[in-house]
Amino acid sequence: MIELDSVTRSFQVGDQWVRALRGVSVTIATGEFVSIMGPSGSGKSTLLNLLGLLDRPDSGLYRIDGLDVTALTEAEAARVRREKIGFVFQFFHLVPRLSAADNVALPMMLAGVQPAERRERVVRLLADVGLTQRASHLPAQLSGGQLQRVAIARAMSMNPSLLLADEPTGNLDRSTGREVLALLEELNRRGTTLIVVTHDQEIGARAGRRIAMEDGHVVADSCPSGARP
Repeated sequence: MIELDSVTRSFQVGDQWVRALRGVSVTIATGEFVSIMGPSGSGKSTLLNLLGLLDRPDSGLYRIDGLDVTALTEAEAARVRREKIGFVFQFFHLVPRLSAADNVALPMMLAGVQPAERRERVVRLLADVGLTQRASHLPAQLSGGQLQRVAIARAMSMNPSLLLADEPTGNLDRSTGREVLALLEELNRRGTTLIVVTHDQEIGARAGRRIAMEDGHVVADSCPSGARP
């Protein structure tokens, strides 16, 4: 369960302050598929960064499974992020010199997962995204859709309960984007809470819930706060 209560966030740009989030309150139940939509500058990417513990609010509370993560130290926040949250980005962010398998294994290696378990998980994850035959390929040898599949496998390597995706189909053609979206939907059906920031109306329509943002506010929510999928 995710709970945001009156969350604000401002940034200084030059000599001006930009109020990116203005008292956002929202509750997202475990297992939901939520799209966050809105024009550029609406606050949706700032919200995603806060949800992923990559940033902290200026005020308000953020709870994950009842834990107030706004009060955590940097080390404690990093542990929660590692154990509970996976990230998928528009530009993939794979390590160019590492193979697909090694990119998937990297978070597990950093977390101290034992080599035998790492290898077992990598085999399973690459099979799940249909890339068993591409395990030894470098990112430069993969298509855009394959790169995003590797990124999704990497995001799921620590078995997160929450998957955050920032424009996951933004760099893909329509057909490949639909394949990636189908993969994300399958992860959601297995129980992973999925939150996607997107401009893509098709993704918004396929999400079980759509949150619209404008000028740092939630201006529309297709489901009552806290509704279960």
